[in-house]
Amino acid sequence: MSDFQEPIYQTGGHTQAGAPRWVGLAVAVLGGVSVLGLGVGLSALNHVNNIQQSTEAAVKQSTEALSQRLAKDDEINQQLQSDLKVVTDKLNLTQTQLVAARKQTKATTVAVDKKLNGLESSVNSQLATKANTDDVNKLNGDVTGVKSDLDATKNSIQMARSEMGTLIARNHDEIDQLRRMGQRDYFEFTVTRKAGAERVGSIQVELRDTNTKKNQYSINVLADDKSFEKKNRSVNEPIFFYTGGSRAALELVVNKVSKTTASGYLSVPKPAGATSASASTPGQ
Repeated sequence: MSDFQEPIYQTGGHTQAGAPRWVGLAVAVLGGVSVLGLGVGLSALNHVNNIQQSTEAAVKQSTEALSQRLAKDDEINQQLQSDLKVVTDKLNLTQTQLVAARKQTKATTVAVDKKLNGLESSVNSQLATKANTDDVNKLNGDVTGVKSDLDATKNSIQMARSEMGTLIARNHDEIDQLRRMGQRDYFEFTVTRKAGAERVGSIQVELRDTNTKKNQYSINVLADDKSFEKKNRSVNEPIFFYTGGSRAALELVVNKVSKTTASGYLSVPKPAGATSASASTPGQ
């Protein structure tokens, strides 16, 4: 009998034809294909879900990173705008102070010259009417003293002013003039390169390098257990810093540099009610 021939069954004297075998095989094959298709579909669905979750996570992470970067950029931009405003205000203030200082210097110089000329005329007139040699010598001495004081005042007026409004001395004589004003204490110094930190007043100064061609130097300042370095600073350019919680700034000025040394002064604000004092470090 053929595998695909319908079997014949006899029941109660009647003959019946059974279902062919290929039908069962077809049903089994279709069932297997359905199960396989269902598995493939579930696997594909899971794969799609995993891809979607990974994509969403990546997009979320990228969005958060972008938001953080935008926030940081915005913060930097605001800080730059604030710094720019401070610099602009400071430049405007410095320019205004410079113009005012120039006007004041010019007016004071004219007044001093006028006063000096008037004094000389008055002295000459008095000398013409005096016959006594002692009186003449006394008047000459008075004139010389007054002229010296006026010259000193005139020289101090012609000194450059820093951005803090302080006068900048360029040599020992001008330092003495500022010292006589009694507003600040001045400590003159000479430090040597490779000599380590050397005491100047209440601080220490260490000379790192000098450039005689450009009149520049690099220096390290130690104050209140802290240190800061200033590189390639120019001669007669003041360096301002604060110590001990003082509201008034200390001022360090180097007037002269050589291959191995730097000379200048430290200007310290006087405490309230303090008397005038002159001081210099040993070795001057």
